[in-house]
Amino acid sequence: QVQLVESGGGSVQAGGSLRLSCEMSGSTWNEYCVGWFRQIPGKEREGVGSMNRYSSRSYADSVKGRFTISKDNAKNIVYLQMNTLKPADTAMYYCAADPGTRCELSIRLDGPPRDTDYNYWGQGTQVTVSS
Repeated sequence: QVQLVESGGGSVQAGGSLRLSCEMSGSTWNEYCVGWFRQIPGKEREGVGSMNRYSSRSYADSVKGRFTISKDNAKNIVYLQMNTLKPADTAMYYCAADPGTRCELSIRLDGPPRDTDYNYWGQGTQVTVSS
């Protein structure tokens, strides 16, 4: 059974950086797309970025140039490096895994991931950016 565990959230001032981690157990990231999402209470979940098994990536316009997804195959962990953080980035952040190819469309279109493409979800980690 695939399980995802996020970590690395916290509080930071605007302009600062955080790195979120998403560790997979029960399988390996080499066989999955990873999607990062965020959600503010009362609002819809927003796609942040995704990376397929070939390490092709795409991001939402709101984070392009500031956020980067990477992977450590040896540790089976995917990262979301977040730089130049803004108060608008404050949200609960989730990682998700797609075992198929549904994630590929958003990557080909260079757009944000769609949550309906993903089967497995982590529990979330809170990121708070103060001004």
